[in-house]
Parts: sequence; C-alpha cells; structure tokens
Amino acid sequence: MRMTTPLAVLAVAVAFSAACSREQPPSAETTAPSPAGERQATVGTAGSTVTTGPTRMERDLLGEKAVPADAYYGVQTARALENFNISGIPINHYPGFIEAWAIVKLAAARANTDVGAMKPEVLAAIEKAVDAVRQGKYHDQFRVDWYQGGAGTSTNMNANEVLANVALELTGHKKGDYEVVEPHDDLNMSQSTNDSYPTAIKVAFILRNDKLTAELEQLVASFRAKGQEFIDVVKMGRTELQDAVPMTVGQEFHAFASSLESEIALLREAERHLYAVNMGATAIGSGINVPKGYQAKVAAHLATITGKPIVEAKDMFAATWDQQGFVAYSSALKSVAIKLSKIANDLILLGSGPRAGLAEINLPARQPGSSIMPGKVNPVIPELVNLVAFRVMGNDYTVTLAAHSGQLQLNAYEPIEGLAVMESQHLLFNTSKALRLQCVDGITVNQRVLTNYMNTTVGIVTALNPVLGYDKATELANEAYKSNKGVLEIIRERKLLTEAQIADILNPAKLTNLDKSLYVEKK
Repeated sequence: MRMTTPLAVLAVAVAFSAACSREQPPSAETTAPSPAGERQATVGTAGSTVTTGPTRMERDLLGEKAVPADAYYGVQTARALENFNISGIPINHYPGFIEAWAIVKLAAARANTDVGAMKPEVLAAIEKAVDAVRQGKYHDQFRVDWYQGGAGTSTNMNANEVLANVALELTGHKKGDYEVVEPHDDLNMSQSTNDSYPTAIKVAFILRNDKLTAELEQLVASFRAKGQEFIDVVKMGRTELQDAVPMTVGQEFHAFASSLESEIALLREAERHLYAVNMGATAIGSGINVPKGYQAKVAAHLATITGKPIVEAKDMFAATWDQQGFVAYSSALKSVAIKLSKIANDLILLGSGPRAGLAEINLPARQPGSSIMPGKVNPVIPELVNLVAFRVMGNDYTVTLAAHSGQLQLNAYEPIEGLAVMESQHLLFNTSKALRLQCVDGITVNQRVLTNYMNTTVGIVTALNPVLGYDKATELANEAYKSNKGVLEIIRERKLLTEAQIADILNPAKLTNLDKSLYVEKK
C-alpha cells in the first residue's frame, strides 16, 4: 500500500539570519504561530507577496510542514520556497517552461500506461490536469525560484505536486489525497529529475524557437520591403568606414535580410541538437525503476505532442550529463544577437547627424533625446538592440560555464542554463519585434545627401583601374584629395576620357552591378 499523507504543503518565506536580514527582499517575512493555535502559513515566493491563512500539513523525509490550504503545490515545493528565495524570478516567469513540464509529464504518464505501469484512471486524471495547465491555468502555483541547488529537483517536485493536486481536484478529490494520485509514485513514475528536468528545458527551447524564428522572419520581410523600396537609390559603400565603391541602399537592406535569414537557418539547425532526450535514464542513465519499453514510448509521445522529431538518446549515460544541445542552441542565439547588433550599429551610423554625421537615412523619431539639448533625437531602438545583444552574449557565456562545470554522471547547473537561454529567447523575440515595428518599417532615405556624396566621392576612381591602370588611378585619387576637387572634374580637365566614356565607365548605377532578379521573391 502506498505510504503517503493526506496532508499538503507550505510555502514558507525564507527567514534569513539576523546577520543578513538587511539584504532580505521586503516581501520575505516570517509569521509567528497564531495565539489561538490555528496553523498559519507564510508564503515567500520568487517575486510574489507574502500571505497568511489556513493551512494543511504534509510530510516528507524531513518531517511535517504546513502549507496553505488552498495551495496546489506540496511539501517539497514549500521547502524550496524557504531555501531558494534568491532572485525573485519564479519558474512561471516563462509560461512556456510550465507548458513544457506539463507536456513532459503527460508523455510520461501515457508511456507508463502503454507499458502497463499506470492505471488508466490515473492517466485520465493527469490528462485533465495537464490540459488545464496547458491552457494557462494554475501557473501561479509554479513558484520556485530559478536559482536553486539540487539540479532542478525543486522544479520537478513543484510540477509533480501541482499536477497531482490539480488532478485530484478536477476528479472530485481533495488536495493532498495522495492515495488517489501521488506526486512521486504517479507524476514522477519511471522518472528522475535528472531526465525530466533537461527534457522539459529542451521542450521549452524547441517550442519557443518556433516563435522566435517566426518573428525574425517578419523582420527579414521588413528589411526586404525596404530593400525593394530603395533598390535604385545609389550610394557609396564603405569599408573600414572609408569610401569604397557604389552600391544601392536597396542592396544594403537586402543584405541585412539575407544575413538574418542565415541566422534563422542556424537556429533551426541548432534546434536539431535538442531532439534527443534522456527520458527513461532516471538517475544516471541506467534506467533504474523503468519498465521495459518505456523509453521508446515516452519519446514517441513527446514527438506526437510537440510535433517535433524527438527521439530517445542513443546512450542514456552520456545524455544525462552531456550539455551539447544547450551549448549549441545558446551559441546560435548568441550568433543572432551579434548579427542584430551589427545591423543596429550600421543603422546608427547611417542615421548619424543629422547635420554633422552620415545622415544617409532617417530613423523614425521615437522620443526626445536629451534633457538639455533641444531638438536632439537619439537612435533609441538600435541602441536597445545593442543592450539586448550584450545580455544574450553574456547569457551564452553563462551557459558555457555551467555546461563545463558538471561532474561525473550529472550536471547540476542546468537550471541556470535554462534561465539564461529562455531569457535570451524572450529578449530576442521582443527586440526583433521592436526593431521591425518601431524602426525598420519607418526608415526613409536622404536623397540629397546621397547624391552629394556620389558627386564628391573619390571612391569611383576604382572603376578606372581597367582603363587607366592602378597607378594612374591612384594619382587621380591623390590629386582629388589634395585639391578638394572631384574625380570627374579632374578627368574632364585632363581630358582623360570622353563624355561617352565617363557616362559608360563611371555611371554610378552601373558600378553597383545591381541585379534585380536576385531580389525577386521566390514563390
């Protein structure tokens, strides 16, 4: 017979020692027992307000603990709330992570039922709970802090306890009636934190990757639209911030788009490294307590639920400690950040001025730019892109450190990898959208400025190499710089070329080698 208690859990706010109480968040308090003898609970959660009220009791290895009577989490979540009131960032900060846990627990329950380990009525109860959570209900009960010791055990138990109690309530039972549905024996059946936690992180990454790439595709479309709008607008290209040779503004913006398309492809490629999961590895990879056939079944259910080609890892021992998928995907996010930052810096340069800079394009004015300088407008959206890019790059380094710091058969630092990558996904998604809607879509060009640059640049002298030779072309360039004359003016003075030759050889539009067929949308 199952050894459980019908009592339930407390979420107690961490009571720091007097020596460090000054650093305790204002919301973290402790409450003395009620004079009347009624048990009260003080709930300290990551980023939530402390509350008190009626409680129920639950028991675990360490003994009894009171939890709020209306809480869906249990005793182990309560201890985690007490131990890890650290960052103010609960796991429900990213709803996609909670959805991923629901998916993993559903796949496990179905696989256990397939192999005869779980009763169909228990599966039915769990399915009801999972469906509710996937609809966005009960997310407030997933409260443990992202920063936690124990390789994610607190998060796993938070998910187990909440889903068990939701399942109980939705099937007409009381919270804590674990004789019917139990957090360990049912929600954690054939599992360990060491396989369910990394799998939940992978599922969250995979599902959120679709959303990120879809938004990046919209940003690409915006750059493509501007590329078409400016396709015939001639300008000077630059290398090392020096005049180079002519191009069109359209070519420049289409290049932005093409470059981002390669980042989207990289994200999709990196996602492939997340498909192999170690569900069924349990503690270290040996699959202890796992019924025959479970590993293949649970991977198949994950694939069906997510619509992604999730498979069981070939070597469960390696998969339980190996962090390659997290490292590869985080690196791809870093690459996106680097690319967006480069483009943002180009936009800042191209829009600099407006009277004493390049001023080739106009960025949409989003807000006054100075508390002291009237009329100043700053490139705040591209600057925002840089801020986010710096954070994502830092997050990738965090993943690097965490991934290489695991010991032997497990990496205990996966929680920070999960948080770092999900923050990066979140930031890149929102920033890509902001860049598109608040910047790129509203960019215009300064035709007068571009024309003046073309008329005065020395860069077109490069086109004379095949006609006059490199040395002669260099002589012309030097004279132009010293005399402050234009190259065309000197050519005409020296009668080096006829007007027909000038029109043919030094036609800026021709020098761009523009091929509009390259930018025709392929259907």
